[in-house]
This record gives sequence, C-alpha cells and structure tokens, in this order.
Amino acid sequence: MDSHKASVLFQDANVFDVDPQSGFMPPEEPLSRLPDAWEPWEAILDAAITAKLQLGDKPRITETEKSSSESWRARVRELPVLSTSALDSPILLRRAHLVLAYIMHFYIQSLPPHAPVLIPRPISLPILRASTRLDMPPLLTYADTVLYNWTYKRPSETKVPAIDNVRTRTMFSNLIDEEEFYLCSARIELRGVEALEVMRATMDEIFIGDQTAVRRISGYLQTMAAVINELKVLLMDVRRECRPDPYYNEVRPWFRGEDSDLEHRKWVFEGLDEDPSLVAPTELSGPSAGQSSMVHVLDVFLGVDHQSTSPGKRSFMSRMQSYMPRNHRLFLDHLSSNPRPLRAFVMASGDSALLDAYNLAVVALKEFRDSHMIIATLYILGPARRAAKLVKVDSSKGEPVKGTGGTDLVKFLKDTRNRTTETIIP
Repeated sequence: MDSHKASVLFQDANVFDVDPQSGFMPPEEPLSRLPDAWEPWEAILDAAITAKLQLGDKPRITETEKSSSESWRARVRELPVLSTSALDSPILLRRAHLVLAYIMHFYIQSLPPHAPVLIPRPISLPILRASTRLDMPPLLTYADTVLYNWTYKRPSETKVPAIDNVRTRTMFSNLIDEEEFYLCSARIELRGVEALEVMRATMDEIFIGDQTAVRRISGYLQTMAAVINELKVLLMDVRRECRPDPYYNEVRPWFRGEDSDLEHRKWVFEGLDEDPSLVAPTELSGPSAGQSSMVHVLDVFLGVDHQSTSPGKRSFMSRMQSYMPRNHRLFLDHLSSNPRPLRAFVMASGDSALLDAYNLAVVALKEFRDSHMIIATLYILGPARRAAKLVKVDSSKGEPVKGTGGTDLVKFLKDTRNRTTETIIP
C-alpha cells in the first residue's frame, strides 16, 4: 500500500461509504419513506407508533394495552408478502431494513412474555431477503437506530449533518430519553470525523517515515487524543436528557435480540423453508454501541487487539462487525491489512516524543471506555438492581446483566478496557 492508497482509503466514499465530512453517517438525509409499492410497511409502522404499543412484559400492563397490541399484530399477519426484488439501490434496501426491523421488534417485544416468537411471513420473508442482499442480520442494528435514522432539526444550508442539527426520525417510545440515546451515538460519529482525517494524514506520514514525518505524527496523535477526549464528553452528556430508569424500563427492552430474551425463546422466521436462497440467521443480537464502526476504527488504528483467546471462537467485537453496513466492514478490513501499522512504527522509531503522543491517544481511548463503564452502571446495572428489588428478586444471583449485544455486560466492558490498557507501550 503506497501513500496515495492510504489517502484513498479514507476519502473514496464510493468504495467504502465513508464520507470526508460525515464519516460513517451518510452525507445526506436518509430516505424518509419507501415508494408507494411498499407503503403497507410504512403504514403498519406508523400505526404501531401512533398506538403507543406497550412491552409485553411491562409490569401492570392493562387489558386494553394487551388488546391494542394483539389487534396491531393481527394486522401485521394480514399484510401481503411484498417483493423486495425491486428495491434496487442500497438507499431503498437500508430504508426497507430499518422499517421491517422496527416492525419486527414491535411485534416480538409486544408479545406476552411466555408466547412463542413466530415472526409472520409478511415480515420474516422480506426482512430475510433484504438482509441477505445487504449482508446484514435480519433485526434491528446500530445502523438502523443511528446511522440511517436521522433528519435535520432545522433547515440546513449544507446537506452534511451537523452535530447540533440532527434529530431522530423513528422511535419505539417517542420519549426524549430514547432520542437522546440515539443522538449521543450520532454526535460521537460526527465528531469522530476529525479522527478519520488524522488517521489519513498519519498513514501518509508513516509511508514517508523520516524524522520530519515522525514529528508530524506526534502532533497528529496529540490531536487524536484531544478528539477522543471530546468523544468522552459527548458520551457523558447523554445524562442531560436521558433518564436512567425510563431508558432501562421503557426504551431498552425494545432492542432485545434473541440472545437477550428473558425467557430464552427462539425466534422462528415463518416461511424460511419456502425459499431455498435463504438461510436461518445465526446472528440475532440487538443493536449495540459495539456495532459502531467509529469505535472499531479507533481500535484498529491504535492497535488495540480484541481477538478472542478461545480457539475457533470469534470475539464479541469481531462478531459485532457483521452487524455493520458491508462497506464499513470492508473499510475496517482494508485498514487492518495496512502493512505498516502505527503501533509497530512507534515502537520501531525509538522516538520518545512519538511514544508519549501515541500513549496519550491510547490513554484517551482507555478513559473513553472508563466513561462507557460509568454510563453502563448508571443506565443498566443500577436500574437492573432497582427493578429486581421491586419484584423481590435477588439480583446477586442468577444470570449476569446482559448488554443489548447479548454479552455479560460487566465482563465485556472490563475486557475491552483491559485490552486497551495493554496497548500502552512501556
């Protein structure tokens, strides 16, 4: 890979869908509605939001609420099985995936807690087919909730989204807590664009490799540390308008994937055996910040190793890449294949100023993960304990609290933080 290719890696949006101004977020407002041929999907999603459907395992759910949910689910089962073959662009397919995924999660999570999860053909077949073409799992992902789920807060002179001028388009609860949860990630994606530019410039200098390049890279890494520190501030800012208990009890349960189901129910996709081109999905974890390409690219660039230590078993971070848009995965693969990685260059340079600047950036990433642990404690572990006390369950026993990606949350966060700390060069 030469210097020109290093630059192209970060700037050719046609290849990787990574925009110089908006990063992994699309540079223009995502499609707001599918064409008329797929209006039944849009209309049934609108109906779920308008009806304010409730979670099936909501404490003290009323008979009226149960009846409303079942009435809506009956309408879903009566939908026609619409073809996806005419969804002939990534933009249309992404919108279809988002709409179908929200419908599917509304359907599953509004079911009574002990009812089997049978996803009806009008939803299961289209989402399986659209997901196959997108090479993504057939359920809600981070891309659906954050990357392709925004509109402008006010008219914009430029098409590129600004950090203070985006709002969320589609939500389960329409609570400010849900919107702020999504927007927290969106702001991190947009602020992280400068980090992508720093990476591009750094890679160009690595291929020059002289003392002037070393000096410039030191400056770039100091900038990188400052950007990551700003990402940490944005992460902590979620506390301003997203309240822990409403988020945990009224928002987060809608995200649950199969591996986070409290009753360990298997998701059955009706009609799967009718189409030989379809295969049973194996990845059914809900949307997670671990699916953010921005977080992964920081790890890859700085040389944080999240590979599994168990032979033949993929690490959580590796699994989460399969939930990303395909071109973003290709971007990460391309970056990972760089024959002159930054960490090795720093170690070989013998330059103390470069070493200090590199460690400064890694420490900033470690502190970002410290903040993630604080947020997880505030928004998940604390509310989980309070909820357990309300139903008189001993939260110190039984299964560990799971993240939306289906992992043991505390173990995962500690592991990723430890892997980051281990990247610091003595």
